[in-house]
Amino acid sequence: MTIAADPVPGGRPGDVERAAALSGELSGRGVHGIVLSYVDTAGVTRVKTVPTAGLPTAAAWGVGMSPVFDTFLADDSVVTTDVLGSPDGDLRLYPDLNRITVLAAQPGWAWAPVDRVTQEGEPHPACSRTFLRRIVAEAARRHGVTFRAAVEIEWSLGTGSAPDGGFVPAATGPAYGATRQVEASDCLADLLASCAAQGVEVDQVHPEYAAGQFEISVGALDPVAAADRSVLVRQTVRAVAARHGMRASFAPAVSAEGVGNGGHLHLSAWRSGVNLHAGGVRRYGMTAEAESFAAGILAHLPGLTAVTAPSPASYLRLKPSQWAGVFAAWGRETRETAVRIVTGTAGLHDRAANLEVKPVDLAANPYLALGCVIAAGLDGLATAAPLPEEITGDPARLDPAEAAARGVRRLPVSLDEAVTEFAGDERLREALGPVLADAVVAVRRGECAAVAGLDDAQVAAAYRWVY
Repeated sequence: MTIAADPVPGGRPGDVERAAALSGELSGRGVHGIVLSYVDTAGVTRVKTVPTAGLPTAAAWGVGMSPVFDTFLADDSVVTTDVLGSPDGDLRLYPDLNRITVLAAQPGWAWAPVDRVTQEGEPHPACSRTFLRRIVAEAARRHGVTFRAAVEIEWSLGTGSAPDGGFVPAATGPAYGATRQVEASDCLADLLASCAAQGVEVDQVHPEYAAGQFEISVGALDPVAAADRSVLVRQTVRAVAARHGMRASFAPAVSAEGVGNGGHLHLSAWRSGVNLHAGGVRRYGMTAEAESFAAGILAHLPGLTAVTAPSPASYLRLKPSQWAGVFAAWGRETRETAVRIVTGTAGLHDRAANLEVKPVDLAANPYLALGCVIAAGLDGLATAAPLPEEITGDPARLDPAEAAARGVRRLPVSLDEAVTEFAGDERLREALGPVLADAVVAVRRGECAAVAGLDDAQVAAAYRWVY
């Protein structure tokens, strides 16, 4: 094998030599190909693959892929911005060798997330993974703060033989019921085994509320690694389901009615190894900085929903009194508020305390979602924003006048409304940068146009198997 001696600037020092060693190790483990994946602006995971022997070349020079995918819609049509959406140009996909994982449920394959780099070796301004890394670095530099994050993953498990792309639950039984766990027992056991083989720490996996719905919760990591893990776990769920003759949907809503699939974000801020959400003198042990961080997220939630709930189908899920968190409010363990304060069990507060952002689903690009949520929280931290009064119970039951007096605001009820809020949120747009922010607006407006005239059932069907 001939390896280029002088990789382009997009490569990392020593990557070519490491890649050569990894290539030999992976081949010895029966791996024939490597999936190189990233998530586009629409929330769709896009991939290219290379043979295992090609890993050193990919590390040296990257793998080509058009920048047009930054403005792809979920139906694979294309919109444009001033700088994106053209058929011209090329990008290079550079695999993160630290994240290469042998896929237990896809024998013969490994997986790696990529950074997208221009042909001149500069970070691509619309690379969401680069964006999240930058936001995390800025938090450390400006505030001395690091983060631990996790993404909850809910999916609807369907039979593999439903006609015309419909959804037929592959398991019956009541919500959280033993019947459903038994019916999907072999599939779930293989999922746990695959996650263990891939080094994914699983906290729990269980039947969820909706028909055929399940959830897997994984351990917290730094935000970039947490986003990577979210993509990897979904790849694994898909593969395990397929091996059992089933099909997994991560769509926010597989049908027009009922509870949909969420992708809640759990996030905690740390300084010098100390959790800022525990051991403080503010409410529920929060420090003043943790309260301001939560306040920043609350203040930006209307615009954030264009990033965290980016599909027209997201708004079939975001309904009051369904634990979707559709009101800009917070509460301790309050599952109807958009921000839920989690203190953890007594004795574990210093490790477990965090906040959960609920109006998030798995149509969201996890790098964009985490990056924007952190940017919103940092805005609150920088301004020492006060955290408003706590809300208990279901905010939907508040009299409108009382809700207004207490600062409780209903979040956008449509993607069109959310993107309008996002377009007017200067802090979020500034954090993303003009290229990526314009891509978010263009893609969201493109999705709105794509479903114009469709009823709820047709919207659900259009996105059912996309994510």
